[in-house]
Amino acid sequence: MQPKFVFITGGVVSSLGKGLTAASIGKLMECKGLKISMLKLDPYLNVDPGTMSPFQHGEVYVTDDGAETDLDLGHYYRFTNSPLTKLSNTTSGQIYDTVIKRERRGDYLGNTVQVIPHITNEIKKRIIDCGKRNPDTDLVIIEIGGTVGDIEAMPFLEAIRQFRNEHHSECANIHLTYVPYIKSAGETKTKPTQHSVQVLRSIGIFPDFIVCRCEKALEQDVKDKISLFCNVTKNSVIEAPDVKNTIYELPLTLHDQELDDMLSSHLNIPHKETDLSEWKKLIDSVKNLKDTITVGIIGKYVQHQDAYKSVFEALEHGAIASGYNIEIKSFDAHKVENIEDIAGCDGYLVPGGFDTRGWCGKITAAKYCRESMTPFFGICLGLQAMVIEFARNVAMLNDANSTEMDATTKVPIISLLSEQKSVQNLGGTMRLGTYPCSLKKESKAFAAYGTDTISERHRHRYEFNNEYKKKLEDAGLLLSGKLKDGDLCEIAEIKNHPWMVSVQFHPEFKSKPDIPHPLFRDFVKAMVEHKKKKES
Repeated sequence: MQPKFVFITGGVVSSLGKGLTAASIGKLMECKGLKISMLKLDPYLNVDPGTMSPFQHGEVYVTDDGAETDLDLGHYYRFTNSPLTKLSNTTSGQIYDTVIKRERRGDYLGNTVQVIPHITNEIKKRIIDCGKRNPDTDLVIIEIGGTVGDIEAMPFLEAIRQFRNEHHSECANIHLTYVPYIKSAGETKTKPTQHSVQVLRSIGIFPDFIVCRCEKALEQDVKDKISLFCNVTKNSVIEAPDVKNTIYELPLTLHDQELDDMLSSHLNIPHKETDLSEWKKLIDSVKNLKDTITVGIIGKYVQHQDAYKSVFEALEHGAIASGYNIEIKSFDAHKVENIEDIAGCDGYLVPGGFDTRGWCGKITAAKYCRESMTPFFGICLGLQAMVIEFARNVAMLNDANSTEMDATTKVPIISLLSEQKSVQNLGGTMRLGTYPCSLKKESKAFAAYGTDTISERHRHRYEFNNEYKKKLEDAGLLLSGKLKDGDLCEIAEIKNHPWMVSVQFHPEFKSKPDIPHPLFRDFVKAMVEHKKKKES
């Protein structure tokens, strides 16, 4: 059966939350019993975000099949059960690369290669391919990155105009816009939304629904004005004010305005009741959290709130499971010189990163947690910092380091795999995607997972050097997880410590609000116990 298609565009300004809106709509339609697929179309010319700075782009989300993708796919994963693969994120770089390679092979039989139809046809093909990934897909939700009016987004907008024309009864257009409140005038302004929709309509795209981001609920006369000037029905103007407690309230906000039912009617999807009972229980539990714990993040990119988006969300998931609010204190690892710079939190997490900046600060954090018996969770580079701190100060390997930080180190505890040493191109060359891991039963990792074999997603290039395995284990380090049927270290723990666990993979990518990741759940439990001991 041919799936239906929902296109989500954004106007006025960026960072309105198109990804959250798309994920929330996906959640609602799944709760109607539909099978959905999600697709993010990104206008930038990078092939993927893997080589982009987190300060510019935020985190890189990794799928099971090893695709480095936009962070919005993390929202899709946390809200929905949509299968996420390399087919779930397409960039202009990928589109142009594919078309140019075809031209070089002579696939176009001497024709002049142009944006229309060659680029737009490839975009439409990617949309169709996403819908065909699962033969049972009922609905494909496509988010177009950027803002209407951006020159780089024009090929994507033209492609969805053509697609709608070719599949008219099977498509819906949702436009997310910003409706500002001018405090000094005491007025809510609709003009930016009107202009944004005018630009969209000049391209040939006519929104069926307008979702209005706003700081507070809109008055009916404001909605009526948007309806009149943007040529949509009054009930098709949906407000999305800032949520009070958690972003996971957004599906309920949209459901209360019947967006899911109107979307079903518009697409001629058989009406089914939207069962949000379990999701409502989750939101109720968030509203009744009893106390607060504080976690310190020792990171390199803390100035950008999206650089560690999945980490922050996974911490919240773990806290919800324990019935606690969580306060996140971010420390710039580059500025951490002494233990006093970070003291006072109930636990500390050192996330992933690359290059030398902030390296010493991460090691300082690991030392503080080991000596003070404070819960510590290291992810990717965090594992490497923990292991090297232990090697230097417990195993007395004073010169221990990573070859990423010091290529001439005499004690390379962390180093490149031999097959990585000749790699020159940085894009897509790391250990990426899902790998199986075997756990030791006497470990905290096994206690968290409750099984001796797990599967987690990776994004790194440097590995633990097994030449130092015996020396460190004799000193009290437990290498509790290793690559199944291999020797690569995946998890390390400090023995005789309440909870000091580090992993080479990225568990934050597989955490959901209603299914917290086992390691984040147990890390939060350890912080709660540490807080109680301090207070008593």
